[in-house]
Amino acid sequence: MMTMKSHSWMSSPARALAFGRWRLGAAAATASLALAGCVSFAPEVPDTLIRLTADHSAPAGSVARGKLSDAIVVLEPETERSLEALRVPVRIDPANIAYLKGAGWIEKPTRLFRTLLAETIRADTDQMVLEGADYEVKGKTFIGGRLRDMGYDAQTSSVIVRYDAVRWQRGNEELERRRFEAVVPGIAAEAAAVGPALNRAANQVAGEVAAWVKEG
Repeated sequence: MMTMKSHSWMSSPARALAFGRWRLGAAAATASLALAGCVSFAPEVPDTLIRLTADHSAPAGSVARGKLSDAIVVLEPETERSLEALRVPVRIDPANIAYLKGAGWIEKPTRLFRTLLAETIRADTDQMVLEGADYEVKGKTFIGGRLRDMGYDAQTSSVIVRYDAVRWQRGNEELERRRFEAVVPGIAAEAAAVGPALNRAANQVAGEVAAWVKEG
């Protein structure tokens, strides 16, 4: 009788490497399934696109006149990588970020925030308010800074908008910095709830910044 010997097609090091990859893949899959109800790690096409709409805006037909050299210029804020994407960040813990499932920004969030802020300042101050770096050397008062958070916090079930504003004037080396923050608690990790809460929090921050600018 002939005896057959089994031969593995992989060497021992190759088997170890394959097993290690399988374990990493299984761990990642488990983590994804655990969070699948509210967050996503894959670049899926979102079902909902979120925009920011100003609660306070200049009425139709309103006219602002003034010199370009006296204008308030609102610049696009700096931010971290998680807010450079068109997905809504979800902070899982201090070290890990995912994205809200089924939702995305209609435009880069820093630009949306700049437009909202400029419109709010325009409505609250009745001054000439311009957007963008094209006017950086021509305006009088400049509003810039860093958008630190504009997303969802899974640990507290809250939407958070946090903005470090910087104000300065042309020809003056003195800078003034102030942090503004709005938190909307008790929000479910769903696009239908997070979108309106983000708009609400962003408008609160924009209103506080506008009041700060108006104070001079």
